[in-house]
Amino acid sequence: MPRADVLVVDDEELIRWSLQKDLEAQDYAVSTAATCAEALRAFATTPADVVLVDVTLPDGNGIEIVPKLHAVRRDAVVIMVTSVTTIESAVEAMRVGAWDYVTKPLDRPKLFNSIAKAVDHVVLGQQNRALAARQCGAPGAVFIAESPAMKRTVALADKVTESDGATVLLLGESGVGKDVVAHRIHASSRRAEHLFLDLNCAAMPEALLESELFGHERGAFTDAKAQKRGLLELAEGGTLYLDEIGDAPLAVQAKLLKVLEQRTFRRVGGGKDLTADVRVIAATNRDLDEAVAQKRFREDLYYRLKVFPIEVPPLRQRREDVLPLARVFVAAYATSFRKRVAGISPDAENVLTAHRWPGNIRELRNVIERAVILVVEGSPICVEHLPPEIAAGDDEGTGVLSETEARLIREALAECAGNQTRAAAQLRIGRDALRRRMKRYGINPEID
Repeated sequence: MPRADVLVVDDEELIRWSLQKDLEAQDYAVSTAATCAEALRAFATTPADVVLVDVTLPDGNGIEIVPKLHAVRRDAVVIMVTSVTTIESAVEAMRVGAWDYVTKPLDRPKLFNSIAKAVDHVVLGQQNRALAARQCGAPGAVFIAESPAMKRTVALADKVTESDGATVLLLGESGVGKDVVAHRIHASSRRAEHLFLDLNCAAMPEALLESELFGHERGAFTDAKAQKRGLLELAEGGTLYLDEIGDAPLAVQAKLLKVLEQRTFRRVGGGKDLTADVRVIAATNRDLDEAVAQKRFREDLYYRLKVFPIEVPPLRQRREDVLPLARVFVAAYATSFRKRVAGISPDAENVLTAHRWPGNIRELRNVIERAVILVVEGSPICVEHLPPEIAAGDDEGTGVLSETEARLIREALAECAGNQTRAAAQLRIGRDALRRRMKRYGINPEID
């Protein structure tokens, strides 16, 4: 297995050839490009661990592609190659994200030492992220389970960790936190010491999705200038999380079925079977029964994935979790923005709890981020800091729950002789929240 993938970007053919020869002798997988455009195409196909980029290229300045490379793969290490007369450009490259620079004529021992350190940096970063996943579930993720619905989900997730290789299918709406559950399963299992890697099956075309999953051999297609290890190889011993599995093309589904049934696969363009010691956790917000009926999803793969299905409930079924989640998000964004926030006001808490959250946890997180930005330093988040559509209340004011709430409000007003302040205190909500509910249910306001 190659030590790492390296992309060499230089317009001088002799430099590309000699560097490729020397690096391959050191067990690196090497691809090359002569222009900025070629480099970006090659990197999109095979996001290398380390990229050597000459500052001066025929179609532009090599510095300009550094942010574009990091947009594809955030942890890729970019080393600039520059002439002595363009040190200022190298400094600018460091400012936009380059990791190091070497000068021409190339000091090869220094260059190879820099590449080796860069590879160590990438590996260390992967190990740190794996450690963070084991300790915290998922980077930046929040796991709250106060509600009965989420407690049932947690119980199932914890149960499946006892079976080291069982395939898991996570079902639930967009934004409910299926990835957080996947991270919990990985972190609680014997696979936790290995990598957790994820892939969104809806985010890329079929050919690229195949290459990302299974890898490819050199020469397998036009831009395959070097052998590439797929996520199934990189996640060896660990967990592979396939999000939006319902959007995977049928050809990819067939190959994935082989992985699940035989634990083997082949790289694109390869003729040798490789083993896959990984736990596959798939997730979808689609109705796979309907997709099977419409021939958009393989029935055999569906039943193979459905070995251990887990429903992740929407936030509207997790009312007890809304405020704990909101408080965690407030603390996180207050720290991120270096701003003191005195929690959430009672009125705002009532509004947050009453909202149906069609966008689930993702929507709640975005709402809290906006509120933390708007709130005055040292003050609590109030209703006016929430988006108008949430502050005004949901349009859905029908059903048994709404009828019960309206009845309780009428009873409280009657007991308090129409005094809204006292009625709100009795109901343990703010006066403004009471007035919004009275308006929603058509309850005539009484004079205090």
